This record gives sequence, structure tokens and C-alpha cells, in this order.
Amino acid sequence: MAPLRVLCVHGYRQSGGSFREKTGALRKLLKKHVELVYMTAPHSVQQVSSEATEKENSSGPGLGGDEDPRGWWFSDVQARSFSAQQQCEESLGLYESVAAVREAVRLQGPFDGVLGFSQGAAFVAMLCSLQEQKLELEFSFRFAVLVAGFRSACAEHEKFYSAPLQIPSLHVFGLEDRVIPDNMSRELLLSFHDPQVLTHPGGHFVPAASAHRKTYQDFLKKFQ
Repeated sequence: MAPLRVLCVHGYRQSGGSFREKTGALRKLLKKHVELVYMTAPHSVQQVSSEATEKENSSGPGLGGDEDPRGWWFSDVQARSFSAQQQCEESLGLYESVAAVREAVRLQGPFDGVLGFSQGAAFVAMLCSLQEQKLELEFSFRFAVLVAGFRSACAEHEKFYSAPLQIPSLHVFGLEDRVIPDNMSRELLLSFHDPQVLTHPGGHFVPAASAHRKTYQDFLKKFQ
């Protein structure tokens, strides 16, 4: 049986390479059943040294700073920066990121599913919405895994949450996450029909302990 192929979408201030390194335990946990393929966001993020950035980068095992930090969109158009809790009327860069996913699917696909972390998980929810609204026909993911996901606070993105998404989804989040508090991830559940949930007692990272194996595998085996 061929393994499922899953496109992996990293978080803000990460890259495909760094996200691959940080999810080594997940790759090992799922290696018999899943091939994880990593892509990098098109937008470079300014290197800044701030307490908030340090907090985000140190809030999980192996989440150090990234040498080539990237992002999927910016909530502050002028500063070209992003905060999950920043309310804004319009964003910058989202559709260039959709185009990058389209290109990744063309060059490296096809993919059975898509996995996103943090800003990447919020982006995955938008990709699923575009797919279901038939606004994006170049990809056809059968399932989505959203880790530390959230609903965008940008008014421009309200259109992505107009109807519950039918795509099968697994939502993973930490009860001690200080970057994306679990209530933000729970709010995103409302945008999906019959979402599956995996919670863990930790912070802002992709959990992959043996205790989580069954939940991942039970979800994924439905698509094999």
C-alpha cells in the first residue's frame, strides 16, 4: 500500500527546511503510512529581536529562531509583520501564497492531504475553503491536519468562514500554548463539519509522542 502524500505548511518565521527538522518525531511516528513533503512560504519576514519573537520561537521543543524566516501573509500591511491576534481590514501576500501552493502541487504533487502549523494551519483552513468554493481547482486535498490553528482576525478573510467546511479534518492543539491559546484553536473548529480533535498538555509545537500515534493513525487510515 502506497503511503499517503501530505503537503506540510510551516508556521510564521519558519521555513520548509526548519519545519521538517522540527517535525522529525512526527515523520518517524508516521513513516510507514505517510510521506510528508515540505514547502516554503514565498514571503521573507524581517529579522527582529523582540521579546514576543523570542517567546514564539522558544515555546516548544526545538523551536529555535530560523535563519530564513518566512510567512504566508502579513496582518500589518505597512510593517510587513504578522500577529495572530491583530485585527485588520486587509492583509498582504495571501494570494501569492495560494499561487505558491498551486505551484508546489504542480511540481511535487499530487497530494492526498495537507498539514499546517500555526499560521500555516490558519492558511490551510483558507485553502480548504477555496477548494470547496471551487475557486481553486488546481489542488484537491482529501483531508487536512491543523496544528495550533486559528481563525484569521482580518476582515478580508471573513469570506473563508461563511459555511462549515466539509473536508475531513484533525485539529491538534496544546492546552499550555502561549502563542496560539487553545481557545483560538477551538474557535476554528466551528468552521469545520465534524472536526476530529487531539489535545495535548504542552505548548506551541507539533506533538508526536507514542500516546498520540493512535489518534493520528485512526484519522489517516480512512484515506488509505
